[in-house]
Amino acid sequence: ELENQLTSKSKTIDELKQSLALNGSAEQTPEALSLRIAELSEMMDSIENQVAQLKASMQSILEQWRVYDEAYAEVSLMTTRYLYCIDQCKPSVVSLEALKNQVRTLQ
Repeated sequence: ELENQLTSKSKTIDELKQSLALNGSAEQTPEALSLRIAELSEMMDSIENQVAQLKASMQSILEQWRVYDEAYAEVSLMTTRYLYCIDQCKPSVVSLEALKNQVRTLQ
């Protein structure tokens, strides 16, 4: 979205340059307008560079989150397996009440 906005603004600056070349300005000298347009162009270039850096950073962050999600899924699966093994390793149930509790737990 930022890149699209920058492209739009860049076109606007180009139109201003063409308008300046054709008409000039009654309020400011052409030299002053040219300097202002040059400053705006430099600012646009700077913003474009910042957007490119932001895009690269965001891609890096997305990759790190993907790695995190994979590791989290693996740890979650291992935890579930561990809890299942712990539950299966409990001593056998002797009393009727303990059997009822185990049935409730399994349900």
